[in-house]
Amino acid sequence: MALGVSLSVRAQLGVSPISCIPYVYSLKLPFTLGEITIIFNFLFILFQMIVLGKEYKFSQLIQLPVVIVFGYCIDITMYLLADLNPANYLQKLILCLVGCVVLAFGIFVLIKTRLTYLPLDGLVIAIIHRFKKEFGKVKITLDTSMVLIGTASSFILLGTLEGVREGSIIAALSVGAIIRFFSNTLPVLDKWLAPSIVETIEEKVQMQSTNKFVITISREYGSGGHEIGKLIAKELNIGFYDKDLIKLTAQNTGYTLDYIQENEQKLTNSLLYDLYEQNYAYVNDELPPKDVLFLVQSKIIRDICMKESCVIVGRCANFILKDHPNCINIFVHANDEYRKNKINNEYHVTPAVGNKELEESDKERANYCIHFTNKEWRDASNYHLTLDSSLYGSKQSAKKIIELIRENIQ
Repeated sequence: MALGVSLSVRAQLGVSPISCIPYVYSLKLPFTLGEITIIFNFLFILFQMIVLGKEYKFSQLIQLPVVIVFGYCIDITMYLLADLNPANYLQKLILCLVGCVVLAFGIFVLIKTRLTYLPLDGLVIAIIHRFKKEFGKVKITLDTSMVLIGTASSFILLGTLEGVREGSIIAALSVGAIIRFFSNTLPVLDKWLAPSIVETIEEKVQMQSTNKFVITISREYGSGGHEIGKLIAKELNIGFYDKDLIKLTAQNTGYTLDYIQENEQKLTNSLLYDLYEQNYAYVNDELPPKDVLFLVQSKIIRDICMKESCVIVGRCANFILKDHPNCINIFVHANDEYRKNKINNEYHVTPAVGNKELEESDKERANYCIHFTNKEWRDASNYHLTLDSSLYGSKQSAKKIIELIRENIQ
């Protein structure tokens, strides 16, 4: 980690958000970058104690020797790299990127030891546990604060901007992603560093042999997928799950019904969410809320489908149940005029839905699908049947699907 920080400094394109303030003050005060880093992290540890009060676990004082070693390692690596002066912008950029990779690897190894966190990340965890806030939002807020304080300090102390440049942005956007890359490509470190407490976030479930059958319905908004699924379930006398899954998820997560309804089955922007999700790479035991919702709903859906035959609407159930031996996957779509008429006249949605709203809804569902399953939502190869409900209406569409199902389950 220290080597990564020093490489970023020598790149002369700005340092990572956590190092902005120590770097600026090291240019003005008679202390080294490593010494100010130690002082700075001591303050974060003190803030952790203040935030948590009696709930502070003194085992986390292991951060003290860690940051002391970290600080002096920065000074050592700064000394060893004293003659490293890139001659042009390309060399500076390459050095900046190398620094990000090295820093990310150091943080990755620290995380995998499961002994402690960087003090700033420890402060984030303290805040979310004390005030029940979302980890990603708190981390972004603190990282942004570090950059703003570093920028203000630079102008006040030095009369110019130092330490905050494009390299700071590169570090903010890339280090988390690189940590995730290492986590995905170097799982052997889990067994080597912590063999007794290795945990897998993603539950791998082998679907047992069962005589139960499941129909999953993925659908475009306004295509009548919910109605069609309900008609199928009623005719076949089996369970039907759509909005009931929201209630079951609320019972298992503590999230409110409104929160789940607003955040499940859609991602406004997949790229922005990926950038946001990178903040969680800095810790072991925190997950983005949308990931929590998906994992909990996945378990609920698998449990339901092992106990009874049923229809499941949405939630990427076709992917979640890909190992189920008796699962039929259906995609329901329709033309825009049919969908708008159904939404506005049958669902009575206000204000009235137009082409723009349909496009946004489709994009959100497609983003959600590709993020959690790496599959294209509208790709017909992901389903046993795709059906244009505007050709038949909901009742006839349901009848045609029932005929197919009865042929396959006999």
